[in-house]
Amino acid sequence: RNQVNSLLLTMRIFLGILSLLWKVYIAIVFFFFAIILFPFFLVIIQFPRTKNYSFYLFIFWSYMMRVFCFYPIKKIRHGKTPKGPYIIVANHTSYLDIFFMYSIVPQHQFMFLGKSEILGYPLVSTYFKSMNVPVYRNDKSKAGRAYLGAIKAYQQGFSLAIFPEGTFPEIDLPKMVSFKGGAFKLAKELNAPIFPITFMNNYKLFSDPLEWLGPARPGLAVVHLHPLVTVDQIESMTAEELKAHCFQIISKPLEEAHPELY
Repeated sequence: RNQVNSLLLTMRIFLGILSLLWKVYIAIVFFFFAIILFPFFLVIIQFPRTKNYSFYLFIFWSYMMRVFCFYPIKKIRHGKTPKGPYIIVANHTSYLDIFFMYSIVPQHQFMFLGKSEILGYPLVSTYFKSMNVPVYRNDKSKAGRAYLGAIKAYQQGFSLAIFPEGTFPEIDLPKMVSFKGGAFKLAKELNAPIFPITFMNNYKLFSDPLEWLGPARPGLAVVHLHPLVTVDQIESMTAEELKAHCFQIISKPLEEAHPELY
């Protein structure tokens, strides 16, 4: 038994090292395109008439990440591709969720509502703050301004992309943790339809970089694109009911694929 346990430990360490090397490779690809696209991005965002075209740079960047990191995507559609604007809500287990989003739903420009900690990353912060809305979770006044910024962006015609879990679940992946209420209060206030999305296995393809020996590899990413939760449906529910409804929609494919977690 000791020999078997020792062998299993050796295998886990070996696979972990391979995963770490893959994460390093992905980081190289990510920053290569970040640097290559940066001059074009800086020029485009200088002028109001061209600023919105920066969204297409993100789409290109997303496709390049998929091509060079060998991540084909299988989209499972449960309805017609909706027309924006809308509020995208999705589960969140990997940074790939962010990179993939642009090429999964490129048909309508959107802004992410994301944690302000991203502003501390060199280079990435310039991309993020120019075309997204940072959320300051520990500062109520700044959080309020972020909420108003999201409303303004939607009124200007942008869709909004939100991960309502607010963080990566730490155990029992891909089982989701409880949703926070901000996305659903926004939907009620804006009378905005909600576009639910389920990422099935990104956590296996690229785990949290802080988990050094966590899983990372090339492979097929599977995503479910659900029908819109319509404005009429949203008006008929409270924010809490809407939150529970969207949680159920996004969670259902995960429950069917991983019944042992539920």
